[in-house]
Amino acid sequence: MTTPQQPNRADGSGARQRVVYVALGSNLGDRASYLAAARDRLQAVGEVVAVSPIFDTEAVTPEPQPRYFNQVVALRTDRDLRDLLTALQGIEDALGRRRGARWAPRTMDLDILLDGSTVVSEPDLIVPHPRLAERAFVLVPLADLAPDLVHPTAGRTIAELAAAAPGRDTVFRRG
Repeated sequence: MTTPQQPNRADGSGARQRVVYVALGSNLGDRASYLAAARDRLQAVGEVVAVSPIFDTEAVTPEPQPRYFNQVVALRTDRDLRDLLTALQGIEDALGRRRGARWAPRTMDLDILLDGSTVVSEPDLIVPHPRLAERAFVLVPLADLAPDLVHPTAGRTIAELAAAAPGRDTVFRRG
């Protein structure tokens, strides 16, 4: 898949159709159904143009938790990043996410991973995701969709980052 590398500003100026990579995760209830519901709801935000397989992963949290199902989608959208973040949080809320403790289990977690070469650093919006380059549970599914995509701040491809990620041995493809 070819991904446009056109810049997009978080404030909405210069917004164009482009592919944004979004992580989906769930470790409560019927995890596969929550992922499917999130993918369906994302169609209202943009066009889901590619979907990784689902991966069963350990929770990367200070306290023990149920395992996660994780997945990454390529979302073609013209929404600015701030509006996209708001839409993703609305989907999380609609699917029963309860905000509270930072590392709490959740029915749905949606994160903006990458928007081409865009780099944004604001208190509540950081793109690329600040821990993307070190998290196997999102790098492995992202590498299924865009192995040659270069992380704009790490300067390495997603495939390279996934191969070197700690915890890679705890990420299992389902089915």
